[in-house]
Amino acid sequence: MTRGRCRLTRGLEASGGRGKRGLEIEAFDINTGKARPTATLSGGETFIAALALALGLADVVESLSGKIRMDTIFIDEGFGSLDTENGAGTLDQVIQVLAALTEGSRAVGLISHVGLVQEAIPQGFYVRSTPSGSRVEERTGMG
Repeated sequence: MTRGRCRLTRGLEASGGRGKRGLEIEAFDINTGKARPTATLSGGETFIAALALALGLADVVESLSGKIRMDTIFIDEGFGSLDTENGAGTLDQVIQVLAALTEGSRAVGLISHVGLVQEAIPQGFYVRSTPSGSRVEERTGMG
């Protein structure tokens, strides 16, 4: 999703035992040749990293167990943190990756209030909140 610019790696520093938690994942930037803590990622970079980890985890679970099939993923928000520079921004890259997933055997459900995301996805529906409860409306055309 970063067009090869960034990859997630495990931190190489000694864990030191106590006090350390998690996988100590870092973001390695090909352009700078340096790794940096994931805490320094922007909102969009964090969204992409989380999505990449979720997709990678699904692949690992499937490969380790021939009986488990993880062919559906739901993504709730995060799209508002992605840039949209002239149709070639991060949002477009993420949408292209998700569209490619649906060409295989996976289904992708997106939950978003971002208009550009709604426009990019041909099928969808709205969930409208009313005083008597929520209702579902099929999305037709734009809006």
